[in-house]
Amino acid sequence: MFRLIVNLTTRARWFLRCYAPSNIALDALRTRRGHKWGIPAALVLVPAYLYAASFTTTLIEHGGPAWLNLIVLTLIWSALKFAVMAPVSVGLLIRARLAERSPRRQPFVPMGYAPGRGIGPWTTSA
Repeated sequence: MFRLIVNLTTRARWFLRCYAPSNIALDALRTRRGHKWGIPAALVLVPAYLYAASFTTTLIEHGGPAWLNLIVLTLIWSALKFAVMAPVSVGLLIRARLAERSPRRQPFVPMGYAPGRGIGPWTTSA
C-alpha cells in the first residue's frame, strides 16, 4: 500500500511539473536566462492569480459548486510560489553575475614546471 502511494505521488508530481503552467514558468525562471525575469513575472502573475482566486471565491459564494475551492487553493498556491521566487531569482542573478565577473581561479603551478616538460628548472626535454 505504501509503495502504491509513493508511486502515485511521484507520477502526480511529474505530471504537474511537466504540464502545469505555473511550474513551467517557474522552471523557465530558474534558468540563467530567466533570472532577470523573476521580478517582472511576480509583479504580473501574483496579482493575476490572486484576482482569479478572488473571482472564483465570489462564484462559490453565489452558489457555485464546492469543488471550486480546490481551484482557489491552487491559484493561491501558485501566487505564493511566484511571490517567493521573485527574491530568489534576484539572489540567483546576483550569484551568477558575480561568478561570471570574477576570473576563474588558476590551479597552483610550481615554479619551473611546464606541462610535458617535467618538474624543476633543470629538466630540459623539450
